[in-house]
Amino acid sequence: MAKKSTKRPMPPSGTKKAGTKKAGTKKRAPAATKKARRPRILVFMLAYNAEKSIASVFERIPMELQDYETSVLVIDDASRDDTFERAIEYQRGGTFPFPLTILQNPVNQGYGGNVKIGMHYAIENDFDVICLIHADGQYAPEKLPELLVPLVAGEADVVFGSRMIRRRDALKGGMPLYKWVGNQVLTWFENRVLGVDLSEFHTGLRLYSTQILRGIPFDKNSQVFHFDTEIIIQLINAKARINEIPIPTFYGDEVSHVNGLVYAWNVAIQAILARAQRLNLCYQRKFDLSPRGREADYRVPKTTFSEVHQKVVDAIPAASRVLDISPGDGLVAQRLRAKGCHVTGIDRQAPQDETALDTFLLADIEVELPVELDDFDVILLLDVAGHLHEPEKFLDRLHQQTRPEQLVFASSGNVGFMVNRLQLLFGYFNYGKRGILDPGHSRLFTFSSFGRLWEEAGFDVRQVSAVAAPFDIAFGDGAVARFLAAANSALLHLSKGMFGYRILIEAQPRPTLDYLLNAAYSSSGVEAGGTNDGAARADTR
Repeated sequence: MAKKSTKRPMPPSGTKKAGTKKAGTKKRAPAATKKARRPRILVFMLAYNAEKSIASVFERIPMELQDYETSVLVIDDASRDDTFERAIEYQRGGTFPFPLTILQNPVNQGYGGNVKIGMHYAIENDFDVICLIHADGQYAPEKLPELLVPLVAGEADVVFGSRMIRRRDALKGGMPLYKWVGNQVLTWFENRVLGVDLSEFHTGLRLYSTQILRGIPFDKNSQVFHFDTEIIIQLINAKARINEIPIPTFYGDEVSHVNGLVYAWNVAIQAILARAQRLNLCYQRKFDLSPRGREADYRVPKTTFSEVHQKVVDAIPAASRVLDISPGDGLVAQRLRAKGCHVTGIDRQAPQDETALDTFLLADIEVELPVELDDFDVILLLDVAGHLHEPEKFLDRLHQQTRPEQLVFASSGNVGFMVNRLQLLFGYFNYGKRGILDPGHSRLFTFSSFGRLWEEAGFDVRQVSAVAAPFDIAFGDGAVARFLAAANSALLHLSKGMFGYRILIEAQPRPTLDYLLNAAYSSSGVEAGGTNDGAARADTR
């Protein structure tokens, strides 16, 4: 969204402003006696082909809104009839009790596009609340004073006027049965997928605090009708307080501009994608409202103790000296220390809890490793290699500093996992917020390419393990997660490349040429760079 402006537009000529007096007729009250500022409310009327109804909707805006500093904005979305002209005519009548601004888009922006412009206007002009109503009169503006109460009281961030709190009333108000059923089915589906319990996702009478809107990237949403579903998902992700208040349903002779099947499809897809993003299977910027944003380096959060971690802990002998490169939250270190291991961590940022490690060193591993690797029995690079800019160079340096008897454990996501292949089958590929395809990856690996990376760097890969997807993290530790995990584990025997979610490698450094040459010198009783007498005499014959 654009930067917030401190300017407020002047009311257009011909606008009557309630309670306005000529400049200079009233002195300002001293600061100590000023009344508390009244909430600034913007009633935003979306208008498209509504020439027959727009004047009556103006008349229905309740006078109680004069208790606030209320203004009305109309944006005609390039109507094909005289909607804009009818609105201007009404304004010129001079009887409207609120400041009124009437705008017209030169090019049709679509429902979502028009809503974005109105929200941007409310933010730019320092309104506290924006109330969306429709110029076709389907949603009752008479309910606005009641809907405003939780927002003005600071008890809600968003208030929806719901037609489905008392469901049968919607049918009595003239809602066609097929729309009533469709509304119920879609709302049920969205609630199940998104884990909420709203009575209706599809009302058009909505009130938003501009404070909550400032933190939501609504400008990235759709230009058409499923904008409303997308912004609800954003509000859920932002943990906004959403209130619902019952409103009456009215269906007259207005023309619907919504293709029901296309709308339902778009709504379902957005709900599924939002849920998939929570499971780290895809990523859309509009649904990312976390304060940190996307990860950008090898320091990937490890907030769960996964199967990969358990395999590593089980494989490391007790009392080992362990170097954990990018230890994350230290869960692996904690388990290793419980086995009597001494654990040193290296990372470019300090961990939240340094007590999980025996020693911590602050360093950028792509620049230096500020330790003597000879001091360790085991080296861990769990989900690190794929985040390095040049993993080949890093592993070459690592190999030069290690000795053959050391153990190295490394893991990576498998880009060939079945979910990624299915995405590609349908022409879709996306990085996730975190997981095997988090956006900090510089390199993606399959089982073959990850093993080859280590082999070419001078390591003998002793074992390659495939690990199933962490369904317990995605779905909770229940029957569904256990069933999926069991099925995934069984399928690993069929194809690790297809059904392995993560790759775990156990490797040992092959002797370097320096190591081998020094060993040859040592076993021959010759100092490095020297000769033995027998060889020297043989050379002089």
